[in-house]
Amino acid sequence: MDASREAIGKYERNEAVPSVGTAKNIADVFDVSLDYLVGEGVNAFFDKKTVKRLRDIHNLDQETCNMLFRLIDTVLRDTNAKKASHPKFLRIKNHSY
Repeated sequence: MDASREAIGKYERNEAVPSVGTAKNIADVFDVSLDYLVGEGVNAFFDKKTVKRLRDIHNLDQETCNMLFRLIDTVLRDTNAKKASHPKFLRIKNHSY
């Protein structure tokens, strides 16, 4: 990356703003999108690997895509059910069983 330690420190402390090219280089070093780096846009909360997976899913045929979403829904439902039934969530504060 073509940025000095001093410049990077200023970026981290919000004392300076990198050029678009420098920001792109920083994003590449950390393997994140520019949106993620600045915390804005649709991809602000996803790393490049997640964004690539979402694009790959989008390119699947409809039947495969529906099957994948049903699988994801099942995993999420089961995970949430396990969380809800876990003993630590059933404890009453200051009460022991």
